[in-house]
Amino acid sequence: MNPVDAPARPSEKSRARPALRLSENQRKVITDKYLRTDPSPEVWLERVAANIALGELLHAPEADGWHLWDGVKRKTVEAHTRKGQKSRMTLLHHGLATSDERDKNFFVYLDNLRKAAAEIPEARDLAEAWRDKFYAMMARFDFLPNSPTLMNAGRDLQQLSACYVLPVPDSMEGIADAVKAQALIHKSGGGTGFSFQRLRPSGDNVKSTKGTASGAISFMQIFDKMTDVVKQGGARRGANMGILPYWHPEIEDFITMKDKPGVMENFNVSVTVDEKFMNAVEKGEEYDLLNPRTLQPTGKRLNARDVFEKMVDGAWRTGDPGIIFIDRINNSASNPTPQLGQIESTNPCGEQPLLPNEPCNLGSINLSNFVEGEVTLGQMNWDRLAETVALCVRFLDNVIEVNNYPLAQIEELSKGNRRIGLGVMGWAEALVKMGVAYDSEECLALSTKVMGFINEKALEASEALAEERGAFPNWKGSIFDPESPHFRGEARLPRHCARTTIAPTGTIGLAAGLQGAGIEPFFAIAYTRYNARALDALKKGEKPNEADVFHEVNPLFREVARRNNYFGMAENELWKKVEGNHKSARGVKEIPEKFQKLFASSHDVAVPFHVQIQAAFQTHTDNAVSKTINMPNSATREDVKAAYWQAYKAGCKGTTIYRDGSKSQQVLNLGTGGAAAPKPKARDTARGMSSEYYEIRTGHGGLHIHIDYDETGPYRLFTSLSPLGTDISGLTSVVGIMISKYLEAGGDPKRILKHLNSVKGDRPFGFGAQRVDSIPHAIAIALRTHLQKHGQMETPPAAPAGEEAKGGLELWNRSAALYCPDCFSSNVAQQSGCTGVTCFDCGHSECS
Repeated sequence: MNPVDAPARPSEKSRARPALRLSENQRKVITDKYLRTDPSPEVWLERVAANIALGELLHAPEADGWHLWDGVKRKTVEAHTRKGQKSRMTLLHHGLATSDERDKNFFVYLDNLRKAAAEIPEARDLAEAWRDKFYAMMARFDFLPNSPTLMNAGRDLQQLSACYVLPVPDSMEGIADAVKAQALIHKSGGGTGFSFQRLRPSGDNVKSTKGTASGAISFMQIFDKMTDVVKQGGARRGANMGILPYWHPEIEDFITMKDKPGVMENFNVSVTVDEKFMNAVEKGEEYDLLNPRTLQPTGKRLNARDVFEKMVDGAWRTGDPGIIFIDRINNSASNPTPQLGQIESTNPCGEQPLLPNEPCNLGSINLSNFVEGEVTLGQMNWDRLAETVALCVRFLDNVIEVNNYPLAQIEELSKGNRRIGLGVMGWAEALVKMGVAYDSEECLALSTKVMGFINEKALEASEALAEERGAFPNWKGSIFDPESPHFRGEARLPRHCARTTIAPTGTIGLAAGLQGAGIEPFFAIAYTRYNARALDALKKGEKPNEADVFHEVNPLFREVARRNNYFGMAENELWKKVEGNHKSARGVKEIPEKFQKLFASSHDVAVPFHVQIQAAFQTHTDNAVSKTINMPNSATREDVKAAYWQAYKAGCKGTTIYRDGSKSQQVLNLGTGGAAAPKPKARDTARGMSSEYYEIRTGHGGLHIHIDYDETGPYRLFTSLSPLGTDISGLTSVVGIMISKYLEAGGDPKRILKHLNSVKGDRPFGFGAQRVDSIPHAIAIALRTHLQKHGQMETPPAAPAGEEAKGGLELWNRSAALYCPDCFSSNVAQQSGCTGVTCFDCGHSECS
């Protein structure tokens, strides 16, 4: 039996904790995403707190007598820091070749910690004291760590990191090792970032085979395919970031490669640029492409402005590529250990620049909980915030000690640098409580003040912990070492090389009862939520029963409205009016202007202000800031370009653009056939019928669908899949024939949508909101699009009121961008730089 699956020892059993005060939606999200076998939210947080508190035992003065290392294979590394001080790290995976060997050794170690906490009084007292502190902090939702910690701490995976960056060397062996590492990480529940800058371009000479290289992009597709076949933590597809520098010979193909449907669907992609490139863009100058093997010019030059315009065009059309200012990252606190190398990539959402083989270790403070006083008149409790920052730093330090790393080299760099990423969430709620509008100069000043305070207190807490446990082992030669050529003028001795990050908080924010994810504005002030029965009705094109439809209202807005007699309206009338006003209070004339300003939604915030907020938080963040620059569908390429320049000049380290509707399923509607004449009940097909053609990308290739129809609805449906003659192609044709027979017999096409939607295949295609689960699901997409286009099925709830159904492509573009892939809800948002949507009903998020 795996030690972690053993019965809980006394110190790990749940105490009689008071029941957590949870909203219905909080409880639903926590139950769906985190509880699994835990009987209650209280037991869930108890499990996490008890597991992370075990890290305290390693640093107790009496630890040598507690037999913590009995039977554990390990390598202890000592490093010298300032003034003769030493720092130590213990590596558990060193020299163990297989994942089975590493897991077995790790669980012997973890079981020793658990045994000591259960049987040795001093160890038990220590572990229980910190368990109670960690539990109280999380039970108040003052802080939550990233989702892998909440899911896996104290369970059989014990993989607590959200993301990693892996190196991709320019050799077949190195590439194969990177793909294997990616598979292991995705299997354990993590996401991966890669720079492909070392890979030689297509056509370059390969001495070992006397042939030519196939190119960086061709190898990227191998990583993409591996993601298709490995489920992340057994539950979801893995997320990836693919990066190429502007000087790589394949940069033009890289920028445009996602224009073609189905290419690199499991990747976000970004281009790394530097000051030299941006200056060349401003001046319209050319620059040299470099050979990755030699870093010497290839002889080909590109115009920097032309390359930049291609990047802008791609971001406008599809959201890819993003832009990363890599020199700004390497010349800042984001890379405090340049003696180990340069940062080349980030995690999938872009907020965490990492060295090759370095993991994320993230957590977020709920700022809303630290504003005290009457709503709109509150003040920040700076003393309690400082205390919480110190406790969070200790919590995240312990995560490093009890994390089961997927690879030995990742463990070594994690314990050598001890990078953590403490961030924030609930900023939108905090602002309302203080009476500050999100898009105001006062907000910008507060953003800088709050993050500056957290950053400094995190550094102080890290230094205090270093006195107790030692500085990070890679301190020598770092930016903090006065004797290092990389010294930047501030001699500090922290426990962690970097301490702060603003990460996406989609799921953990909802678990904490928030509607303001990370530093984003509110998703909505009032919106409609549908239960499972209502969602089933919507899937079938039917109107839901009113008993299954709920009006969700921002709790702070509800309180303000109640205090002000609902601004002279009936309560439900006010909620409906706000929801009909793009889910915002701004512009509803009955609401006083001061409250309109406070209760704006993301729709109301101008693009330049999104960038200013990101820059304000970045000023005092060691790593980077994950934020989405949301743009309306009407935004132009010039708007995207302006946002990129503003982000660059404001000091951001990268930025993510999302233009509403730009990420789609690429369902192609190529038009209709001849006009249909009136038909008798039995269609006279010899006189001609209208027909529509759709092509939908699936995991088996392009699925071709022809729908014959007349004024009464679809009559026949033909499906084909290449190559012909295969079992899957034949079965696909049969599905079309069976649907046609059903329709010819007078069957209601809406009734079969639910059944087609529910089929999960072994080769899903796409990622997040773009995912096609199976061939039947793809058929359902085309059939639903057809029915909505012809007014035979209710328009999805995300469509603006009164808007007519459009062609299949445009309609699916809208629904694909604005629907949860798990529960079909339209209450979703693209935010915090996350790779997919965050659902405010079920808590689905590709991040946090």
